[in-house]
Amino acid sequence: MSARRCTGVVLAGGRASRMAGRPKGLERVGGRRILDRVSAALASAADDLVIVANDLDAASWLPGVRVIPDVRPGYGALSGLHAALTATGTDVLVVAWDTPFVSSELLWALREAGEREAVDAAAPTSDARFGFEPLCAWYAPNCLPAVEAALDDGRLHAGGWQGAIHLHTLDPSPYGDPQTIFFNVNTPEDLLRAETLL
Repeated sequence: MSARRCTGVVLAGGRASRMAGRPKGLERVGGRRILDRVSAALASAADDLVIVANDLDAASWLPGVRVIPDVRPGYGALSGLHAALTATGTDVLVVAWDTPFVSSELLWALREAGEREAVDAAAPTSDARFGFEPLCAWYAPNCLPAVEAALDDGRLHAGGWQGAIHLHTLDPSPYGDPQTIFFNVNTPEDLLRAETLL
């Protein structure tokens, strides 16, 4: 086990407008809430677990797990990462709560890579806009100034600020099909698709 502390962070944000307002992470895939799937994967790779959420019901989602609200609400997932780094003061492994198939092995590999390479962040490569997955990644506490600067400048995309830090990327394919690992549930159709991916 690493000597560095690492907090697993469930990013439970979004208005879920395409899910008729239902919190996405509370939907079930294979009979299990997506939240439970994500938190189990994080718990196997991190030392502690927190939820970043502004929903007033969030304290009941995972009893005993600390809920952290956004310090600067209204800025999307980037404000969730900001809240996590601000509140924990540790390395963080962050995962969006609408990704039911995130791999615990991948999360552990990200943590190991971040610590071993002495970088600011470690993220898996993907065909996403910036070439990596910013919401399935490991971040060190010294990323906080770069995140704050991005918020101040209105650069709010979760993957738009990493040029200011030392980012290490790794290939996620040894841990499963990336198309499945990073699949996220945004619509009722996605929920049906998730069932087929099981």
